Amino acid sequence: MSGPITALPDPLAESPEAAYDDGVVRVAVLGSGQNAPGVDTVHFRVHARAGRVVVHHRLPPERVDNDIAELIADELFRTGLVAGTDMFERILVGVVRSSAGAALPAWDGFYRNTLAKIRGHWSGIGASGTQLAGMAPVYRRAADLVGPGRVLDIASCFGFFPMLLAETGRTVVASDLSRGGMRLLAAVAERRGVAVGTLTCDGAAVPLPPRSVPTVTVLHLLEHLDPYHARAVLAEAIRIAQRRVVVAVPFEEEPDPVYGHMQTFDLPELQVLGLETGLPHSVSEYHGGWLVLDTD
Repeated sequence: MSGPITALPDPLAESPEAAYDDGVVRVAVLGSGQNAPGVDTVHFRVHARAGRVVVHHRLPPERVDNDIAELIADELFRTGLVAGTDMFERILVGVVRSSAGAALPAWDGFYRNTLAKIRGHWSGIGASGTQLAGMAPVYRRAADLVGPGRVLDIASCFGFFPMLLAETGRTVVASDLSRGGMRLLAAVAERRGVAVGTLTCDGAAVPLPPRSVPTVTVLHLLEHLDPYHARAVLAEAIRIAQRRVVVAVPFEEEPDPVYGHMQTFDLPELQVLGLETGLPHSVSEYHGGWLVLDTD
């Protein structure tokens, strides 16, 4: 999943039962022989009840990783059974939360499965065509581009890239607009014994001094923003970076509304963004588009 987690309930709030229920969405595991009503897909059964969207799923804990985002998108949203970015995020959180008896162990399993799958893709293990199969080479190339010193990652969402960097001993700060998302990342990082700093802020207003971090990364964020906001984020990254800004975007023919995308990019548009900064830069294509700005 790319882009920030938005106005979700606290992802670490405990539920009084195994099911996740935030008052808008209820998500639970569909047990063997359970006769729940609703429309069936391969992995889900969905219906409305008492003002809630009720989703039952058939995913065992070992299958709960970030690729569930694509299952939810394909089976529930692109089919028209459910709509809305907010609902998408609530259902994803609900599937994770219902995978274990308590919030933090459920999220720890989600991160463990996701990071292991990313590393598997790096080693040539894993099915192609999944979201993580597409993001794994992006994370690998970004890690190769950041260079030495501290890294600030803007709009980290779940923070998989900061976690991967920190697990190699790098000093990294994750930032995101979602206070709950940053609290979640900090809690999971602490549980896993990994040092990841967190900041809750808009990517266009990061509370760090000018030229205070050697490298700033902006991975799969700009497509979620309107052009004005995207340029404001890029300007903020340039303000903070001592040496380099690394930007990655997907290439799409149309913005994907399921993931809240607002604009598309191609190599000429990235070249325009680079030229507008007046800085030395390079533009390339590798599992999407890349803009690397030299700020030193």
